[in-house]
Amino acid sequence: MTEPGPRLRADAQRNVEDIRRAALDVFRIGGLSSPLGEVARAAGVSKGTIYHRFGGRQGLIDAVVEDLVAERITGIIATVDTIADPVERFEEYLRRIWLLQYDEPAANDVLLRALPASEAVNSLCEHASEAAGRLLGDAQATGRIRHDLTPDDVYLLIWERGIIARACDQQPREGYRRRFEYTLAGLRAPAEPSP
Repeated sequence: MTEPGPRLRADAQRNVEDIRRAALDVFRIGGLSSPLGEVARAAGVSKGTIYHRFGGRQGLIDAVVEDLVAERITGIIATVDTIADPVERFEEYLRRIWLLQYDEPAANDVLLRALPASEAVNSLCEHASEAAGRLLGDAQATGRIRHDLTPDDVYLLIWERGIIARACDQQPREGYRRRFEYTLAGLRAPAEPSP
């Protein structure tokens, strides 16, 4: 959110809200690296107005990232936390995060840490990483997920999947999903040999 400051005139407040709405729309479609010119055109303002009101790209992203991505990630965590089986919980977390990366370029940018200078983006990414580590630990405790898988491995799998989603934006969603199921299968512990 923007820092509290002097009360804005009604027209200036409308500009701020128009810019926020435009940024949400533009970033959802094109990711956080979308040109500020696109946001300005969508909001019906100049790029200078964006700089004046938000201090530039970083300030604008920090002002909208909560609405743009945080609710989706925290919603995924809350939803999977209701699943009783720890392995299903862990796998469903990865499925939902990977599909979010495919569906929403801005969420993918957050999970790829594309903006290392953004405290808001880094905090959100840390929250997602901590949840993944917790879910991994619970799943490993069942003995059904590989014991040698680390939280860093899980982070890198999310990162790799994000690179794939970004590089292969022409692939059908169902093919993308089918292929990540192979990755999930590889995370399961090998079956014990029969006596």
